[in-house]
Amino acid sequence: MREVRVFAPATVANVAVGFDILGFAINRPGDEIVARLNDSFSGVRIVAITGTGDKVLPMEVEKNTAGMAALRLLQHLGQEDRGIELEIHKKMPFGSGLGSSAASAAGATVAVNELLGAPLTRESLLYFTVLGEEVADGSFHADNVAPCLVGGITLIRSSDSLDVHHLPVPANLHVAVVHPEIEILTRDARAVLSDTVPLKTAIQQMGSLASFITALYTNDLPLLGRSLKDHIIEPQRKKLITGFDQVQAAALQRGALGCSISGAGPSVFALCDSGYLAQAAGQAMQSVFQDYDIESQLYVSPINQRGVEVLEIVE
Repeated sequence: MREVRVFAPATVANVAVGFDILGFAINRPGDEIVARLNDSFSGVRIVAITGTGDKVLPMEVEKNTAGMAALRLLQHLGQEDRGIELEIHKKMPFGSGLGSSAASAAGATVAVNELLGAPLTRESLLYFTVLGEEVADGSFHADNVAPCLVGGITLIRSSDSLDVHHLPVPANLHVAVVHPEIEILTRDARAVLSDTVPLKTAIQQMGSLASFITALYTNDLPLLGRSLKDHIIEPQRKKLITGFDQVQAAALQRGALGCSISGAGPSVFALCDSGYLAQAAGQAMQSVFQDYDIESQLYVSPINQRGVEVLEIVE
C-alpha cells in the first residue's frame, strides 16, 4: 500500500475519580492523519498541517506529537530507510481537555503501522503513542492515548510499565461533552494542583474509584452516578472554568448520572443512561455557559469502543 488515512477520536481523561488512570473515547470530534510512502527520502516528514486556525504547530518531527510517535515506531521496526510523509488534519480544538495531542499521536502510529503491513498489534503501539504525546506536555501518561488508540474505557494501573486494561461499558451509557471557548493548557492545569492530599480526602477518592469500577462490572448505573465524585482534582481546577458549579448543577438537574471536568479542562462531561438525557444535559450545560457570554460546542456520543479507525487505504 502507498497511503493510509485514519480517524483518531477525542477522549475524556480522568473521568472525575481516576486522575491520570482513567479515560474513554467518544465518537467525535477527532483528527485525521494521512501516512504516505515516499521513496525519495528516508525517515519521517510532516508535509501538511491543517485546521489549526491561528495556532502554529511545529513541522519539525521531533517537536510534533504525531511526528515523534511515527519516528519512534519506524526506529523500533528498523525501517528508518523508508520515507514516510505525514499529513495532520486537526478537527478538534486545542487546549480543550479532549486529548487533541493524543489523537494526533495515536492516529500517526496506527497509520504508519498499517502502511507497513500492520506488524504490531494496537496494544503494542501504545508505547510509541505515549512517546509522541509526551512531546506536548512533558509527561509520560496514557489516560488519553490508550482509549484513543483502542477505544472503550481504559484503566492505566501503571503509566511507567503501561499496564493498561479495558473496563466494561454499560450498554446505555452516553456522554455529553461541552467545550466552552476557553483555553486551558495542560501544563497550566497541572500547575494549580497541590502535591499533597489529606488522608481523609484520599480515602474518599479511593472509595469513589472502587465503586465506579464496580458499577461498570455490575452494570449498576445509579451506583456509577454516586461514584462520580472527584474529591481531589475538581475542587482545585474548577476555578479555571467560569461557571463550573452552575454547569455541573444544570447537568445533574437534567438527569445526568454525574458531571465533571474532562481531562485538564475546560471541557465538561456528563455521563447519562441514554442518548436523550445526554442531549438534554448537554444543552443545559451550554445554556449556563451562554449566560456567561461563553460560546460552546456540544458533542453527544455513546462510548466509542473502536478507537482509531482506518478510513482509506490506497494501494
